[in-house]
Amino acid sequence: MSEKNREGKRTARERLAVEREKQKGAEKRRRVLVVAAAVVGVLGVAAAIGVVAAEAGKDDGDEASGPVVVPSGAQGKDSLAIPVGKESAKSTLTVWEDFRCPACNSFEQAYRSVIHELTDAGQLKVDYHLATIIDGNMGGTGSRTAANAAACAQDAGKFPAYHDVLYDNQPRETDDAFAKTDKLIELAGKVDGLDTPAFRTCVTDGTHNGWVDKSAAAFRDGGFTGTPTVLFGDKNIYADQSMTPAKLKQMVQDENK
Repeated sequence: MSEKNREGKRTARERLAVEREKQKGAEKRRRVLVVAAAVVGVLGVAAAIGVVAAEAGKDDGDEASGPVVVPSGAQGKDSLAIPVGKESAKSTLTVWEDFRCPACNSFEQAYRSVIHELTDAGQLKVDYHLATIIDGNMGGTGSRTAANAAACAQDAGKFPAYHDVLYDNQPRETDDAFAKTDKLIELAGKVDGLDTPAFRTCVTDGTHNGWVDKSAAAFRDGGFTGTPTVLFGDKNIYADQSMTPAKLKQMVQDENK
């Protein structure tokens, strides 16, 4: 075989090898593109599912919390106050509170005895307004669910006693235990005559949730800085560092003279 023929064959083989490498490269790129397209397709489906899940997670109650069912005997603007004490009392204490709020519990434990003493004596009326600030700050629904249960207790004429039981059994701020209606019904057993079928239905159905939401909105719109907000007249006595139960008692007695 001549040198020329050998060179021609070698050149042909080289060209063939180069062409095969090109084909391998093209095939590899094609496979990469197919895999990429599949991944994009999966991500697209996942994204679509995520959108559906996000939409499904939206609570219709965000726009409308349901009917506003006012608890029995509620008073004041928009019937958002639960009154405790005699209507004839000359002094009124307005309390904005949240059953998950540790500071509210501290106020309760310090001032409860004197407040009970003054309301029982007919010298003081307390208007309780229920807020849900901790639900907003910490997440969960315990503030709202407990407030609804307290409103259900008001329907049964047992608000003061149940109010105290909730604070005596308040969970840690980060523990949303009051979101469980079974827990709230269990605590009702500590109040004589409260654990009835009517109370249980009211709690589990969230009968007063719309009213609680309206009260919470009034708290936000009122420009209050936190719970508890405790007003004696126009003065926030909770913000007064010099305030004590004895001083509050004296203020009420002076106003009743």
